[in-house]
Amino acid sequence: MNVGIDKLNFFVPPQYIDMVDLAHARDVDPNKFTIGIGQDQMAVSKMTQDIVTFAMHAAQPLLTAEDLAAIDMVIVGTETGIDESKASAVILHRLLGVQPFARSFEIKEACYGATAGIQFAKNHIQANPESKVLVVASDIARYGLASGGEPTQGAGAVALLITADPRILTLEDDNVMLTQDIYDFWRPVGHQYPMVDGHLSNEVYINSFKQVWQENCRRNKRTAADYAAICFHIPYTKMGKKALLAGFESDEPAQQDRLLARYEESITYSRRVGNLYTGSLYLGLISLIENATILNENDRIGLFSYGSGAVAEFFSGRLVKGYQQQLNKQGHEALLDARQKLSIEEYEQLFDEKIDVDVNKTFNDDLLYSIQEIRDTIRYYKESNE
Repeated sequence: MNVGIDKLNFFVPPQYIDMVDLAHARDVDPNKFTIGIGQDQMAVSKMTQDIVTFAMHAAQPLLTAEDLAAIDMVIVGTETGIDESKASAVILHRLLGVQPFARSFEIKEACYGATAGIQFAKNHIQANPESKVLVVASDIARYGLASGGEPTQGAGAVALLITADPRILTLEDDNVMLTQDIYDFWRPVGHQYPMVDGHLSNEVYINSFKQVWQENCRRNKRTAADYAAICFHIPYTKMGKKALLAGFESDEPAQQDRLLARYEESITYSRRVGNLYTGSLYLGLISLIENATILNENDRIGLFSYGSGAVAEFFSGRLVKGYQQQLNKQGHEALLDARQKLSIEEYEQLFDEKIDVDVNKTFNDDLLYSIQEIRDTIRYYKESNE
């Protein structure tokens, strides 16, 4: 039985800053941001927008009444949860109107969480072919104003509907996993921003890819020629390129060039958004299949997932005949084009605005789904624009 991605969509907040503007404000050569890390724009969120509101905007347009009746599991992968106990998936389940007899939970392992959710969903569908599983990766990446990580921030969500007989991508049974206890990136309980060892993180990311790729080649008897493209976790767009070049340095130049061309197509959206943490790999997948020039049905797409700390996984899927009909390139480009460009002063003001859940307060946000009120430490969400 084939199981995989039947529908997918992404959402980013309707504000962004230009990386050249940020470079000038931080007295940095703009090329360090636009070329050095490969970022042109950065998505910026307001305090009334969180992982639940992003998840709603990403998932709601995908789901029909039939889907809502068939979904029996809602999984959110995130490393910026809004509660130490209650899963955001429980709130999302209610807001979406999913039938009540469903399992809902949240997964955390840095940027790897959504991949764990997809693999869990795949196993569930294999045992329950009539079921559908909604997996949402939703995050807000923040490191602090004028910090070393500031230019790699971002925000947004990616929603994926996992089913039998999917219409976009069939997941293969070829997963290679790797776990290493390394402190390259972590955020202790109570800390607002993560701790990052940037040099170590880059090194672990690249070495992790090389290890799972080599094990994939050994275990699954494959080479680069077996893949039409490979998507990477994208904390910033230059990172995946570094891993790709390191992993395929011994391959023929023609193979490297072919994979690099597909990689550039996979980062089209990320260059305009920044880091989605758990969603970045899957934003890359959407970007690839919506912008690639030569992909065909049954092409194998490799997927490298990485979560600092560190867990890595390499797996693959095959494109389904007619997958193009399930995509929304025009809508996604319109979403990105319609955003409001903020000045650096406006961005810094938004960055400093934070919700205090111990203070009862109402809010007004133009987004269809947003935080409407804080009452007795509970977040209440606007559920429509009426």
